[in-house]
Amino acid sequence: MQYPEPIAKLIDSYMKLPGIGEKSATRLVFFTINMDQDDVTEFAKALVSAKRDLHFCSICGNITEDDPCEICRDKTRDQSTVLVVEDPKDVMSMEEMKEYHGLYHVLQGVLSPMEGKGPEDLNISSLLKRLQTNQAIKEVIVATNATPEGEATAMYLSRLIKPAGIKVTRLAHGLSVGSDIEYADQMTLFKAVEGRTEM
Repeated sequence: MQYPEPIAKLIDSYMKLPGIGEKSATRLVFFTINMDQDDVTEFAKALVSAKRDLHFCSICGNITEDDPCEICRDKTRDQSTVLVVEDPKDVMSMEEMKEYHGLYHVLQGVLSPMEGKGPEDLNISSLLKRLQTNQAIKEVIVATNATPEGEATAMYLSRLIKPAGIKVTRLAHGLSVGSDIEYADQMTLFKAVEGRTEM
């Protein structure tokens, strides 16, 4: 028996989310159908608003409603340090730690030849331009994940940045190899930033 078209379409939509297979999508669809009408309407509005009202900061590449983002506008932050992360969610993880007070730069991914992602697909050129035009920046902390792609990206950035005389450091031990920043606890992140090493 086939599902009615609205259910089939919603199942297909949920399956586009990462980690959601057909069974999970079907379960979510029937949960959604049983939700209160007002809750469904608010859910739909939130989805549309997130897609319509959010964009990337023209300076750091973080997700924001306003451009430049709140962090880039904050002149009380340490203007001499830029922490480079893979994704906007990594910025949130670092901010929750409340121990890092510098600036950020979001790459929007990592180098991955297997997935066809090269330097031109990442937010690297704007980082280099930022370093050239902002003489206050003295250190770049590379905080890509401890995966083969993250390590390769870190080494690539180090080779690009070091000739400009800017100190390049990497997050220290504390983040285990193969782990993602977003899943690390606050103490692990604090130790990683505190014990960063020069590349």
